[in-house]
Amino acid sequence: MGSRLFAPLALRDLTVSNRITVAPMCMYHATDGVPSQFHLVHLGQFAIGGAGLIIAEATGVLPEGRITPGCPGLWSEAQEAAWANVVDFVHAESAAKIGIQLAHAGRKASTLPPWEGSGPAQGADAWQTVGPADVPYLPTWPAPRAMTEADIAQVVAAFARAAQRAVRAGFDLVEIHAAHGYLLHQFLSPLTNTRRDGYGGSLEARMRFPLEVFRAVRATVPEGMPVILRLSATDWVAGGWDVNEAVAFSAALRDLGCDLIDVSSGGLSNEQKIVTGAGYQVAFAHRIRTEARISTMAVGQITDPVQAETILASQQADMIALARGVLWNPHWPWHAALALGDEISLHASYARSHPAMRGKPFIVRK
Repeated sequence: MGSRLFAPLALRDLTVSNRITVAPMCMYHATDGVPSQFHLVHLGQFAIGGAGLIIAEATGVLPEGRITPGCPGLWSEAQEAAWANVVDFVHAESAAKIGIQLAHAGRKASTLPPWEGSGPAQGADAWQTVGPADVPYLPTWPAPRAMTEADIAQVVAAFARAAQRAVRAGFDLVEIHAAHGYLLHQFLSPLTNTRRDGYGGSLEARMRFPLEVFRAVRATVPEGMPVILRLSATDWVAGGWDVNEAVAFSAALRDLGCDLIDVSSGGLSNEQKIVTGAGYQVAFAHRIRTEARISTMAVGQITDPVQAETILASQQADMIALARGVLWNPHWPWHAALALGDEISLHASYARSHPAMRGKPFIVRK
């Protein structure tokens, strides 16, 4: 019997060949929201490396929804065409499936990339941010403009339009970003959502906008195409969004047809007190999987193949997402297959790369 890590997983009409996912990771290499050749090589290496699923980085549904001026978008034909080029390569040269993470950064938009300090963008590169209220991420940052109900409707429509473009570009899956302190997370958390209208106050009201986004995306894409959501399970701040609310939100998403929750945490507040360690977020994925009765993806300092296999075998999650680990080693799935004594499909040009790989099944791509 093979490992769980290399067992296929079906999500609606999509079958992923193994449970290894490359998590969406911001690269800040787009121009005017258009992905570049960098994205082709960056994401293509993970396809060659054997991951079952690759999720492209946070992609703005509107220009002002980007985290930085260098982040990609999906609101224009040029962006759609550039993404289609990446998708075509992944499908032509590997067995991997590829999804896209649709996002709006809210009050954490209009910032600089990490190597420039990650602070607010300046001059012509800056724009007015929006959020559930006019409270900035940090006291020294520009205040966002509190969104009106018309603004909310515009963002919901923008998510739906971006999802249409994702379908035309050939993506296999859509992920909605509701984690790490970005706009949908800002509406979920009582720390940032201080509204007194129908979109703030109670848990049901705070969930309203993110659920409207999910409904719009789910109604836009084909019935057989999976829609998943990335969620911060806790703010790691007393009085903030917590795992109990995350379970309730996940259950509501399940009832609307969500196929999987990609479980992360934090990112909303500079006051967060995160307790890290190997697999430190897995318990959140397990609880959401058990109590909300929905498939989950575990992420967070998962580095060892046996560790990943144990998480799956003990039914704490259904998929494993890697980020920094695959940046360091894009061929992590190859090494995991060897460590677990399992088989993995290899591109014909790479099948002779290691004696232990000879004789394993591989995909011939001409």
